[in-house]
Amino acid sequence: MDNWEEVKTAYTVGVLGTVTAASNSLGVHRATVIRHIDTLEEKLGQKLFIRHTNGYTLTEAGEELTRVAKVTDKQFRLLSGRIKGQLGSIKGELIVTSLDALAPIILPLIREFHEQHAEARTVFIASEELLRLEYGEAHIALRPGKKPNAEDNKIIPYGTLKFGLFATEEYIEQYGKPKDMQDLKNYRMIGRYDHPKTYFEKWINDNIPSEQVALKATTPFTAYQAVLNHLGVGFLASFIQKEHPNLIEILPADENWHVPLWLVIHKDMYRTEKVKAFLEIIMKSEG
Repeated sequence: MDNWEEVKTAYTVGVLGTVTAASNSLGVHRATVIRHIDTLEEKLGQKLFIRHTNGYTLTEAGEELTRVAKVTDKQFRLLSGRIKGQLGSIKGELIVTSLDALAPIILPLIREFHEQHAEARTVFIASEELLRLEYGEAHIALRPGKKPNAEDNKIIPYGTLKFGLFATEEYIEQYGKPKDMQDLKNYRMIGRYDHPKTYFEKWINDNIPSEQVALKATTPFTAYQAVLNHLGVGFLASFIQKEHPNLIEILPADENWHVPLWLVIHKDMYRTEKVKAFLEIIMKSEG
């Protein structure tokens, strides 16, 4: 049995009793109804109906098929009702991915998402790896830097992440504040161990003696924690200063230190209810 339409047609004829009534109910031509029944009888090797001038009467085989089809039809109707009922509510799991250092941006958005949709659940995957959205590893990604590949993805610009050189008040009280770029070369710097080709690492390599790079971290979170723990001067996103008033900006920010942010959503997920709901919150926050 590989064609529900034929079974549904036979079931409808069995319930209504005539080809004309089934044709009107299903919204198809009489010839289609007759063809479905003939094809189904041929597949089963059994007559489902006794044809007579007043209509179609079910045979024993037809009655058996009708009982099974009635249960199946009811299950389809219940399933359809459940799906339609979910359109107005957001349930299930939403998977968001970004860098751990961007958690202060994302977590307030997730909190608002939960406040609006109490039955939703969120997974936040903090990773520098680009997860494969086409395989459902994540539903939406927030990525800094160069514009991601647009193949099969919807790419939405999400403002700019501004960076500056910061140190804590405690560090400055102990070592003083650099007067200028030349003076900065005498201060300890926090760098990245595994990203020597980023703009920030190139800037450090070009401007700071290697012996002054006191610590190299493997994640943005570790690097900014090193600055907060008074280990030296480091590049931090400017929004971190709002959460840590003891951070002091060392030099005026350079426009080259600004990094664009991108929302990445697979095209098949873009119009799903939960992604649309979360995206609405994200875009509102940008403004």
